[in-house]
Amino acid sequence: MVTQPTRQYTEGTGKEPQHTHPAVTHTHDHYHVTHHHVSGVAGALTEFEHRTYWHTHEHNHSELTHSHDYGHRDEDEHHAKEAHVHDHAAPSRSPA
Repeated sequence: MVTQPTRQYTEGTGKEPQHTHPAVTHTHDHYHVTHHHVSGVAGALTEFEHRTYWHTHEHNHSELTHSHDYGHRDEDEHHAKEAHVHDHAAPSRSPA
């Protein structure tokens, strides 16, 4: 089954206007963040803590259209510091 890409756009504009990053496949150490349940139950105060881990492997990023309040240089320089989401069974072949 072939799926069509979803049209991306922004509802508002930050300090950087709407722009699109092309799809890319690359390798760098990157982080993942999970929510670890520490206390509480549904309907009551439920507490979670963030747990992070990192590793390196080839992975892809789909095309992304967005806006933000920080500069493009910061975006490119700090990419590896951002948490990533991808399919670890095939991280460089995740849906693009």
